[in-house]
Amino acid sequence: MELLKELCSIPGISGDENAIKQFVLAYIKRNKDSWRFPVKIMHGDHLQDCIVLVFGKPRSAVFAHMDTVGYTVGYDKELIKVGGPKCEEGTKLVGHDSQGKIECEYLEFENERGGIRREYVFERDIDRGTNLSYLQDWREDDNYVQSCYMDNRLGVWNALKLCENLEHGAIVFSCYEEHGGGTVGFLADLLWKDYGVRQALISDITWVTTGVQHNKGVAISMRDSGIPRRSYLDRIIDLAKESGVQFQLEVESSGGSDGNALQRSPYPFDWVFIGAPENNVHSPDEIVHKADIEAMLNLYQYLMKKL
Repeated sequence: MELLKELCSIPGISGDENAIKQFVLAYIKRNKDSWRFPVKIMHGDHLQDCIVLVFGKPRSAVFAHMDTVGYTVGYDKELIKVGGPKCEEGTKLVGHDSQGKIECEYLEFENERGGIRREYVFERDIDRGTNLSYLQDWREDDNYVQSCYMDNRLGVWNALKLCENLEHGAIVFSCYEEHGGGTVGFLADLLWKDYGVRQALISDITWVTTGVQHNKGVAISMRDSGIPRRSYLDRIIDLAKESGVQFQLEVESSGGSDGNALQRSPYPFDWVFIGAPENNVHSPDEIVHKADIEAMLNLYQYLMKKL
């Protein structure tokens, strides 16, 4: 879990993904010679902070978003949400501005209009526009790992581990997912036009709910706010049964992922969201069962051979 621990510690709020992009890119370049099959690495300004890996003759793509939730400093100590962060008063937030490193506390109270105002508590004023993310508190035992930003650094971890034995396929590390998307459209364009790829798996993290529990296997989402094409979904479920990997079926009315952005793109992509369930979503205390992490990786390995 050391790679996952390090991934979860690196800042990467939506729109500010350069640090996590550089870490993932350095990991790829350092490890690619030990992977079983050769890889083509694509990155650069034409892809913003995204990375695309191509193995062999890809038929399918795995999408894993690198960005996280957090806060931007506004006026008069106000904190403005990036995505949907959920933390308690006193939570430690970290970042840096022109004056140096920052470790401050989160404060929340009702304003004069009856709404919620969020502020930071720090010994000095922080430059407006500064991004602040959770201070990592890594916890691990025989069964669980717990940290900020399991969503979606665990999805990134899964994609990187998948690279070790992938013969044919594309691995896509995307940005902006937590705050409305914005990169999947041009990534879909590249995959469709250059490689003819038109089916995808979404390597992301879902929620523990009444129907999806810890230690019951990886979740295959039949729907959330987006609805995958049923014939493709049924094919994925049939292959999951064939694999022997433990999984559970998710049916939700809300939530979304890079799959939703693929569905809104002008390209006929099929997609299904498959991910381990976590509790304490978007908080500093996201927790995932290790058996579900193992099932997630095993199922992706099987599916990418069969699709």
